[in-house]
Amino acid sequence: MPRVDPPDVDRAAAARAAVAARRARAAVKKAVHDRSRTPIEVADAAWADPPALPEASLRVRELLTSIPSLGPTRVARAMEHLGIAESKRVGGLGVRQRRRLREWLERREGRAAEPPLARLVVLAGPTAVGKGTVSTFIRENYPDVHLSVSATTRSPRPGEVDGVNYFFVSDEQFDRLIETGQMLETATVHNAFRYGTPRAPIDEALTHGKSVLLEIDLQGARSVRNVMPEAVLVFLLPPTWEELVRRLIGRGTEDSVEQQRRLETAKVELAAQDEFDHRVVNREVSQAAREVVDLMAIPKN
Repeated sequence: MPRVDPPDVDRAAAARAAVAARRARAAVKKAVHDRSRTPIEVADAAWADPPALPEASLRVRELLTSIPSLGPTRVARAMEHLGIAESKRVGGLGVRQRRRLREWLERREGRAAEPPLARLVVLAGPTAVGKGTVSTFIRENYPDVHLSVSATTRSPRPGEVDGVNYFFVSDEQFDRLIETGQMLETATVHNAFRYGTPRAPIDEALTHGKSVLLEIDLQGARSVRNVMPEAVLVFLLPPTWEELVRRLIGRGTEDSVEQQRRLETAKVELAAQDEFDHRVVNREVSQAAREVVDLMAIPKN
């Protein structure tokens, strides 16, 4: 029997309907992310009679990843614990799955109502992804965040200020910091310069209830996790590989040989992103900064 294709007008209407549905679901996710709606409110709308269509057609995974303090790794663990498949939509859950999800969300909201604890958030990612730019935005716009200042043996780049961006030290000074036990972690980056994190300012900030953001490389993030397993690790991603290459070449701080070496290192670093608790894509600096700060449960002044 010959196949009967729908007329062009039907295909166009279907395409418009699909776009409208995607936009409606995106609006629901944004409302959850911005905290103007709770996940439980969205779930209740999906389970109402009749159900609200955008809420009902939203995948459970999309609902959970819209919650600011949850990243892909923790969402995957939660869904496995709840016995909910990746493909399940909120409106398509069975009675028992709905009950388990509601109880889990209620427990989370109960914890969220408690005063947030000070926490150490570690921001890492490949070269030229914009870690320094995001950290600078946070320092300038979120004064309640204590931004840890690393020590390094490399020279300052144009515009960098000693004691603000880094503590620029000699190899001998760096050795003394290690020998006297003042470093939380140290690493040699790109087989060239050493970086390290002075521990005393971090301990003091956490003791006084102030959350700390630590911007370091992959080696350093692993070291911090070994020493302070309670730290929250965030991996900053570029929108695309091509954009990462453009940013590295565009900043003009390395010659072509060094650029190629750093890009090879970046490929290795990107492969380690699943080791982190959360991933944030740096499409736009202020939005990426907001997502990082959300993980620290700190409001913007």
